Amino acid sequence: MPAPILKYPMQNFVGKTAVITGGGSGIGEALARRASALGMNAVLADIDVTAAERVASELSSRGTRVLAVQTDVADATSVAALADAAWTAFGSVDLLCNNAGVVPAGRYRPVWEYPLEDWYWSFGVNTMGIVHGLRSFVPRMLEQGTPGHILNTASVAGFISGSGSPVYSAAKHAVVRITEALYASLIERNANIGVTLLCPGLVATAIYNSERNRPAELVPVTGIAEETEELQAIADNLYKSALSAEEVAIQSFAAIRDNQFYVITSNNFDATIRERAEAILARRNPRFENLLVLSKGDVKS
Repeated sequence: MPAPILKYPMQNFVGKTAVITGGGSGIGEALARRASALGMNAVLADIDVTAAERVASELSSRGTRVLAVQTDVADATSVAALADAAWTAFGSVDLLCNNAGVVPAGRYRPVWEYPLEDWYWSFGVNTMGIVHGLRSFVPRMLEQGTPGHILNTASVAGFISGSGSPVYSAAKHAVVRITEALYASLIERNANIGVTLLCPGLVATAIYNSERNRPAELVPVTGIAEETEELQAIADNLYKSALSAEEVAIQSFAAIRDNQFYVITSNNFDATIRERAEAILARRNPRFENLLVLSKGDVKS
């Protein structure tokens, strides 16, 4: 397999353009702020355009050239329109952050009890949002011919198993595989585009309040599920020690600069990842005693 042309495709950010999905809150907002601080132009895509416009207004007041675009990443046509808007406004796209994500409520119940609407929504945003981003942006970035980078946000949930949050985790497992394929494909083409797979652990964002943006047609007929008070209290306590979105953004841009592929924001899940990998290689049944982190309440990010 041929080596990439450039060992470090994006070391200079000044004047370059970043497109960030989910740019109106959480990690996306932090990525936008970091891009702005490094002198980049920013295109902020979010299904909640008011949130994206809020961030855009603040960055604009600091001198950043910025555009907010209402985008439903689960809709291929909407993402294609985002690409058109980005190239029309700035003439190029140098960094694509496929970051938008959702977590359906009621994360701790048997896998067979999740309604189909949860599966459609999770895979539509978390997985197909990545696919739509790659299909709309990668060909144009290749044609552009300049050094660039793509950051796909997966999750540490994309490497571990267990009963918790299978709808979200399954979608993130898919993102891991898609991103590894992207990396290999770009190397095979000797492309000047680096790839980073961002896998956050516990991060203090509003992703567990994703229901605020669920489409009406994907609300289950049984209504939105709720966690038990006990599990919610444990989760709230865990997130008091979670990483900030700003810390994740700093890690992300350091990885982009160094052309680093895997970015797992915490080493507290290493034993869990190792246990799963070793079980697969040993052809033995998995053990889940270290995987139900919320029931133990002892994992910090």
